[in-house]
Amino acid sequence: MSQQAPTIDFDKIRSSSDGSVSGMMSSAFEEVVVNNPYFAAGGGLMLLGTGLALTRQAVIRSSGLIYRQLLVDLEIPSKDKSYLWFLEWMSQYKHRSSRHLSVETNFVQHNNGAVTTKFSLVPGPGKHLIRYKGAFMLVNRERSGKLIDMTNGSPFETVRLTTLYRDRYLFSDLLTEAKTMALKIREGKTVIYTSWGPEWRPFGQPRSKRLMGSVILDEGLDKMIIEDVQDFLKSGEWYHNRGIPYRRGYLLYGPPGSGKTSFIQAVAGELDYNICILNLSEKNLTDDRLNHLMNHIPDRSILVLEDVDAAFNKREQSSEQGYTSGVTFSGLLNALDGVASAEECITFMTTNHPEKLDPALLRPGRVDLKVLIGNATEYQVRNMFLKFYENDEQNCDIFMKKFKELGLKDVSTAQLQGLFVYNKRDPTAATAMIETLKRPNDAF
Repeated sequence: MSQQAPTIDFDKIRSSSDGSVSGMMSSAFEEVVVNNPYFAAGGGLMLLGTGLALTRQAVIRSSGLIYRQLLVDLEIPSKDKSYLWFLEWMSQYKHRSSRHLSVETNFVQHNNGAVTTKFSLVPGPGKHLIRYKGAFMLVNRERSGKLIDMTNGSPFETVRLTTLYRDRYLFSDLLTEAKTMALKIREGKTVIYTSWGPEWRPFGQPRSKRLMGSVILDEGLDKMIIEDVQDFLKSGEWYHNRGIPYRRGYLLYGPPGSGKTSFIQAVAGELDYNICILNLSEKNLTDDRLNHLMNHIPDRSILVLEDVDAAFNKREQSSEQGYTSGVTFSGLLNALDGVASAEECITFMTTNHPEKLDPALLRPGRVDLKVLIGNATEYQVRNMFLKFYENDEQNCDIFMKKFKELGLKDVSTAQLQGLFVYNKRDPTAATAMIETLKRPNDAF
């Protein structure tokens, strides 16, 4: 027996309302929905739910369409050079609103032992808002919890900038401004790079260029080295025309404290180059990573391998740990002049014990010029004295006379500098304390 569909009593709706539109709608809702047996049985709720779901999908699709039409994103991955430029720019940008900050601590130890610590607050992971040239931009710094750099354990990061589509041209202006600011900060300074996983990263703040005259080597030695480097930099076409790999290696050897590292810094300052320091004794450094780093050195940079003898003075192989150093000796040789070695590379190696180096490392093509940076000669002593006590020839003669009388020979330039720094304004006191140079391990 079929059941008739319920009818709607319009007279009842009119009689129960107060005559207004809202009253009519309220009475109609009660009559159609509340008192309707179909809705009571669940059919109306199903229709209502379906309508709400369709409405939700329509809202999502329309909002996505609006987003694609009105907004534009720019993603900057942490592996891109502009990533650090942008963070540095944003940390100093005034028109920004940040609720999430990260601290970067720069620790610098000066030659005189003093320590300078500087804290910089940079935008941390999270959302930030900036206003650039009248346009609002949402900055979202995201740190991936799944993608991790296995070489150093740090997560990959990205910075995503979102703004109106009409303002998309501002992205290029912003990145150009960030690059200009970063280069201006480094202008007239030397950037020290260290290896961080498979890439090079700046270590601390850029340092003031070290002047060539601030490092005093034996007579004519500094001039000979810098002229050789400059001649190499001008001879790229000559190398290519003759099929010779365009790279040059230098070995500075001598006792500790003779100024080897300081002179490399002076060479970098003279050439307006940066410095990339690579520690061959690092346990996580492998042959492949060494080759990758040496083939991706930042432009206009000198590669420095300090104390190269320490990494390979024990090249035994054990069954448990492999080679005692992270890099094999053959891996270093191949990185220096193998098939996959870098072009247009200037490498400086230093050692206190050249007798411990394998002859295979010293052959031309790996080490093209070997220079002894020894203890202070009379020429160096005199010029260092006049460097610290300008134009004081009289006290300089007295100091040199006493220096010869004491028969001082094995005195490093580091010892002399320590003596002069301790008596920075009193040359007579420096002369009075000259006997301390006999005992290199004594403190003033």
